[in-house]
Amino acid sequence: MRQVILCKYGEIVLKGLNRSRFEADLIKNVRRRLKPLGEFRLDSRQSTLFVEPMSEDIDYDETIDRLKKVYGIAKICPAFATEKSLDAIYATARECLGDELQSAKTFKVVAKRADKRFPLDSMQIMSELGGMILEGYPGISVDVKNPELTVICEIRDDAAYVHGTPIEGAGGIPVGTSGRALLLLSGGIDSPVAGAMMAKRGVIISAIHFQSPPYTSERALIKVERLAAKMTEHCGQITLFTVPFTEIQEAIRDNCPEELFTLIMRRLMMEIAQRVAEGYGFQALVTGESIGQVASQTMSALVTTDAVCRIPVFRPCICLDKKEIVDISYKIGTFDISIEPYEDCCTVFTPKHPKTQPTLDEVQKAQAMFDFEPLIEKAVNGISSKTFKAYTDYDF
Repeated sequence: MRQVILCKYGEIVLKGLNRSRFEADLIKNVRRRLKPLGEFRLDSRQSTLFVEPMSEDIDYDETIDRLKKVYGIAKICPAFATEKSLDAIYATARECLGDELQSAKTFKVVAKRADKRFPLDSMQIMSELGGMILEGYPGISVDVKNPELTVICEIRDDAAYVHGTPIEGAGGIPVGTSGRALLLLSGGIDSPVAGAMMAKRGVIISAIHFQSPPYTSERALIKVERLAAKMTEHCGQITLFTVPFTEIQEAIRDNCPEELFTLIMRRLMMEIAQRVAEGYGFQALVTGESIGQVASQTMSALVTTDAVCRIPVFRPCICLDKKEIVDISYKIGTFDISIEPYEDCCTVFTPKHPKTQPTLDEVQKAQAMFDFEPLIEKAVNGISSKTFKAYTDYDF
C-alpha cells in the first residue's frame, strides 16, 4: 500500500487531438509548484495525473494545498494504492478511512472499474465492499443519497485506489495553453481577480502598474508587488512592469476638462500598456472593469477607452457584481492585501462630477488639447520590471 494523489482532469478530456499538449503543460505546471517540496513521480494516464511522493518526509498537506491552486485539475483525491482484490481493498479502506468509518453514521461506496479484466463489475464491487464495511462497523448504515462518508474504490490497470470524497480543484485549463496577456494591475480588488480568471483559461499573465509619486506612496507599490506575488500561486510566474505616471496625470489635470480626467487617463494607460505588450509579445490586455461599477465603466465610457486599442482587451469581471468579485478574491487569497489603505494612481485628481455618458468625439477633442506623445515615450522608457515566482519568500 502506498500514498498517491489522483488529480482528475476536467476540460482537458474534451480536447481531442490537442489533449497531449494540455496534459504536458499541466504536468510542467505541477512539477514547478511541487519542486520545492521534494521529489515526486508524475504520471498521466486514464484522464488522471498520478502524483506520488518519493519520500516520507514530504509535507503532504502542503502538497494538497498547492495542487488545489493548479488550473487544469478538477478534483484531487488523496488515495492509497493496493493490490486488486476485495480483501486488500477493504483492508486499505480500514487503514486510511478507519477513523471516519468509526465516527460516521452513514456511508456509501462508489466503485469505478477502469480495468475491465477485474472479475467484478462496479455494482458488484459496491455491493461486496459495502457488505464488508457493514460487517466490520456495526454502528454505520448505508445512505446512497446523502451519506456522511463516501468510500471510493477505483480499479485501474496497475492497482486499486481507495479514497474518500474528492477535494475540489481549481478547474479550468492549464496555464500556458492559451497565449500571453498583460494585466492592468491597480492594487484594488477587481484586477487580481481578472488576472486569475484569465489564467484559469490557460493564459500566461504578466502585469503592468502605474505609479504616481508623490501622490501615491512607496507602500502602494509594495502592496501591488505583494498582490503579484500572491497571484503566482494560481497564475504561475508573473513579471510586473511599473510605469512612472506622475507627469502624465499632472498634464491631464492642467490641460483637460475635469469631468473627462479619468477617461483620458484610462486611454493613455491603454496606449502605454499596448506599447509594452507589443514590445514583449503579449497578445491582449486584461482589466478588472465591471460594467456600471464606476463612472469610467459605463458602456459609453468603455467605448472611448477601447477606441485607442489595437489589440484585444479582455474584461472577465465585466458582468460580475461586487460580491461575486469579492468572493473570488477571497478564494485566490488577494482580498486582504487589496483592501489595505494605500491608494493607487486611479484615485489621483478624481473629478468631482465625472461624465458617465461621454461621446468618443468629445473625449478625443479633449485629449488633443495637449500633446501627450513626448510624455508617453518618456514613461515607456522609464518602465522598471520585477519578476515574481510562486511560493518564493520576498522581503516586502
